[in-house]
Amino acid sequence: MSNLPDTVRLDGDCLEIIDQTLLPGQVKLLRLRTKEEIYYAIRLLKVRGAPAIGVAAAIGVYLAVVEFENKKFDDFYDRFVLAKLYLNSARPTAVNLSWALDRMEASLLKNRELATPQIINALREEALAIWSEDIEVCRRIGEYGLKLLEKGSGILTHCNAGRLCAVRYGTATAPLYLGQERGYNFHVYADETRPLLQGARLTAFELAAAGVDVTLICDNMAATVMKQGRVQAVLTGCDRVAANGDTANKIGTLGLAVLAKRYKIPFYICAPSSTIDLNSATGADIKIEERDAEEITEMWYRERMAPDKISVYNPAFDVTDAELISGFITEHGVISAPYGNGLRGLM
Repeated sequence: MSNLPDTVRLDGDCLEIIDQTLLPGQVKLLRLRTKEEIYYAIRLLKVRGAPAIGVAAAIGVYLAVVEFENKKFDDFYDRFVLAKLYLNSARPTAVNLSWALDRMEASLLKNRELATPQIINALREEALAIWSEDIEVCRRIGEYGLKLLEKGSGILTHCNAGRLCAVRYGTATAPLYLGQERGYNFHVYADETRPLLQGARLTAFELAAAGVDVTLICDNMAATVMKQGRVQAVLTGCDRVAANGDTANKIGTLGLAVLAKRYKIPFYICAPSSTIDLNSATGADIKIEERDAEEITEMWYRERMAPDKISVYNPAFDVTDAELISGFITEHGVISAPYGNGLRGLM
């Protein structure tokens, strides 16, 4: 592992995060106190990745109500709910956001007979539990994933499902980090992942910093490296898994799954159980976030690179059909098709 600090953590009365919008040029820690600061950090991708968003939201809703320790329960609970709804609106697709906030609310209600300062302390302990559990969940995903991979394999990954998307190990990179420690000598191909370039800015950066043998490729080069026999497995993360196994992940994941099917390459989704949403029957029930046109037309350019007033479609995620997925690597083991029974059994 590299010497990067944890992606997200509670430090005293602050949420401390790595500002991922500045990577790879600058590693800067932000210390956030208010729910507004934390909302915009999530919305503007200063903290991103489903697990990290969940941890940030849990810490954020705790910090949002610390100042109300002298309120009676009903008033305190009303303020908690307002903060929860506000933070939950920051990004719609990653289920970890609502999962973590619902878990914090359950903790509050479980302790409703206590004095408000004790409830606040219970919320703090719950946020810290979510933080520490993320580290262990990702490590276990790494252990199960490593059993599916041969030493010396070429591994293709997309977006950033690394330590920067979680607290420490990441999801899709957890097998890569454990493999690095144990001499597996993987060669990783990292898609650049347009339009936000998380693969180029984040995955390539963190893997290289940890000494992993990594090569950056453009998204439209994936078919070529597969056809050339350079890739023996594809590992990606996910933001939401429907009950039938359809999976929402960063835009471009669907195309990789189609290519992997064509070239008979295993395509694995690394999925913490917190990303499984049994309330979404299929991928058609997953709300896909659409982001600003400027991310495509001008964000990475000194001058605007597209015609003025051109129409732009910028979905942040796509949905990979369950039939294209070789297996889900979870903290409880690997789930094989048919996925409906396995996912329900896991939950």
